[in-house]
Amino acid sequence: MDGGGRLDQPLMRSRPAAGERVGARIGEPMRRRARSPRRRVGKLLSTLLSAWPFSTQLSSTWLSVELYSALPPWLIAAFRRGRRWLVKLVRLPPPRGVGIAASVLLLASAIGYGVVEGRHLPALIEWAKDARDAAADSLGFRIAEVVLSGEKQVSREEILTTAGVTGRASLLFLDADAARARLMANPWIADAAVLKLYPNRLQITITERRAYALWQKDGRVKVIAADGTVLEPFVERRYIKLPLVVGQGAERDAKNFLDVLDRYPDVARQVRASILVAQRRWDILLKNGIDVQLPETNPAAALSRLVALDRGKKLLSRDITIVDLRLPDRVTVRLSDAAAQARSDALKASEKKKGGNV
Repeated sequence: MDGGGRLDQPLMRSRPAAGERVGARIGEPMRRRARSPRRRVGKLLSTLLSAWPFSTQLSSTWLSVELYSALPPWLIAAFRRGRRWLVKLVRLPPPRGVGIAASVLLLASAIGYGVVEGRHLPALIEWAKDARDAAADSLGFRIAEVVLSGEKQVSREEILTTAGVTGRASLLFLDADAARARLMANPWIADAAVLKLYPNRLQITITERRAYALWQKDGRVKVIAADGTVLEPFVERRYIKLPLVVGQGAERDAKNFLDVLDRYPDVARQVRASILVAQRRWDILLKNGIDVQLPETNPAAALSRLVALDRGKKLLSRDITIVDLRLPDRVTVRLSDAAAQARSDALKASEKKKGGNV
């Protein structure tokens, strides 16, 4: 009781209010149970899925009655079954670690975008390769010896650099097939073999092409091999004496024709250039300026006739400009301008002399 004869508290206590909880301190309001965002999202999706176009309640809202009734029953049943499965899938609790995985993925994507956008990817790949090779070298796979054979035109340093053999490279991670492919990209190298001998030896054997002829096209002269591969885009002094072929496609057919020409050394010694005409037949330009036209088929027979005419009648020593051997039954010769003029003057003088005698 208080001083006035009244009770401090009522004798009967009403039941806990809606905002209180049993066992709570007097005057402490009851905290409402918060609804998780996941349950809210699930309920929202469930509500949306319940309004599926093929729901019996809302079919008239989404589709006209005529269209809904025109659909086959199996299609409606399939959509309803799919809706139920989708509702169950949405209500499933997410697996553990999804947030961490998403954060890691986002961070990795940001780093990757920065590397690519900043053009640091080659440097990053090179750093990773160096780290990998360093780890292998520490285990005893460092390339300690390189056995190289077959090199003449290509230097040893160029071969090792092309194959990817450096002071930091390890034998364990050296790709022999890729090294061979890079070596074969060099026009001087016709074939290559790369052999790894564990734990620390490497053997490289190459087969080089040889400079075979000079090829002129569009006013530019290049050094080619027998198979037509361009070895050098310019001509050094040591290649000046190689035979010269001219024309489009001449580099591919040069070996076949020059092999035929070599069988007639008397003519071959006088040749300045071999010219492929329309990618069909060859002409040979001699050092004295005579142009010998050969047939498309069987040029060997035409060269044999040319040798016989030169030996019997000194044909190639006369004042002529063209010898046409394209027809098998005749030889046509064109005189030079000076020779033609001299012959014309001689004929006129002969005619005058005959007229005077008459």
